[in-house]
Amino acid sequence: MASGQVDFGGSNVRRNVLAVAAPMLVAQIVNLLYNIIDRIYIGKIPGEGTLALAGLGLCFPVITMVTAFANLFGLGGAPLCSIARGQKDAKEARKVMNNAFFMLIVTGVILTVFGIVFHKPILYLFGASDVIYPYAADYMVVYMLGTVFVMTSLGMNPYINSQGFAKVGMKTVTLGAISNIILDPIFIFGLHMGVTGAAVATIISQLFSAVWVIKFLTGKKAELTLDFKGFKPDFECIGKIAKLGTSTFVMSFTNGLVQIVCNATLQIYGGDLYISAMTVINSIREIAQTPVLSMADGSSPIISYNYGAGQFDLMKKAIRFMTQICFAYTLLIWGLISAFPEIFIRIFNQDAALMNVAVPSLHIYFFGFFMMAFQFTGQCVFKALNKAPQAVFFSIFRKAIIVVPLTLLLPKIPMLGVMGVFMAEPISNFIGGLACYITMQCTILRKI
Repeated sequence: MASGQVDFGGSNVRRNVLAVAAPMLVAQIVNLLYNIIDRIYIGKIPGEGTLALAGLGLCFPVITMVTAFANLFGLGGAPLCSIARGQKDAKEARKVMNNAFFMLIVTGVILTVFGIVFHKPILYLFGASDVIYPYAADYMVVYMLGTVFVMTSLGMNPYINSQGFAKVGMKTVTLGAISNIILDPIFIFGLHMGVTGAAVATIISQLFSAVWVIKFLTGKKAELTLDFKGFKPDFECIGKIAKLGTSTFVMSFTNGLVQIVCNATLQIYGGDLYISAMTVINSIREIAQTPVLSMADGSSPIISYNYGAGQFDLMKKAIRFMTQICFAYTLLIWGLISAFPEIFIRIFNQDAALMNVAVPSLHIYFFGFFMMAFQFTGQCVFKALNKAPQAVFFSIFRKAIIVVPLTLLLPKIPMLGVMGVFMAEPISNFIGGLACYITMQCTILRKI
């Protein structure tokens, strides 16, 4: 066991989960700063902050979908890598990692070309008006130029974590985020580049993270290293990675789909101001759900490893501990956001008109947020145990089957109007969260 490496098979499950989750929490909080800092600075551009924020909000689905492809091969292969490690099959684990890296690069190049060539029709499809299109285009085109960097840093970092090097994974994200914090004001205000400057700062920061990841995974400290001598794509292996990664991909992709439908519907019923409000609310949601994601991601390699090693009692303890922590946290954060909505909104923008529409929208959107704990826990277990069909179904179920239709239908009810868009999320949390968790308990844990 190398220095700084967590023993996933150790009997103290809570300590092991926290040992992995704590650095991931730091990493993911810092990772939020990539986009959150952009939004904070952009929202404060004199005279045009609110419109610029709406333009950036139209780019959320693009960022989300790039992340979806990174997760397809990153989080799709990492559980397989952990299971192989639990079975002491280093050759299989290394093969998974090499093929995942190959697909991340290929997919990144394709997305870059597609996004730049078709950015204008994409943004108008996503709900752009002639007023906010220039802001959105300035950010999107530059961001797409750094897609390969994003794919490498996001997609390969799970393979560092799956080897037990959670602190190294944390440093991957920290390096890029600190760079972004430093570069953002320089490019946005110092060089007067505005929204374009925010995108430039982001891709430079992602480049730093990508270089760090590759340096570690080709160095001597890693247990499993990237090695492409005589490499040929193994499409059977790629298929297994993509099959398991489909659940996370669909979850991210449907998040993007929901953002598109929300923005387009808000443009019809509320206009640019409500798109700005949704941009702020999405940003708050990202902040709020980060600790839950960190706990799930921290538990996942331990669940996968002990499943592969046949240590089912340790696996169950990890699942139980994850559920308890996630539920307690989401209940707490719901209370804080409900009690102090203005504090969270003012992080991004202090415009009075925006505040008037954002506060009631925030209350509706976050109602019953604690139910998300059950969705994240159930999804985590399905992915960690290589139960791809269940993971894919519940990813689609909550967003595509519940949220999208409700987003389109509820605003048509006269007494709801634009607020119907914000109601779709809490309804899906209750129905989707319970369905996912109960199914996981009945079909997996009881059988094991």
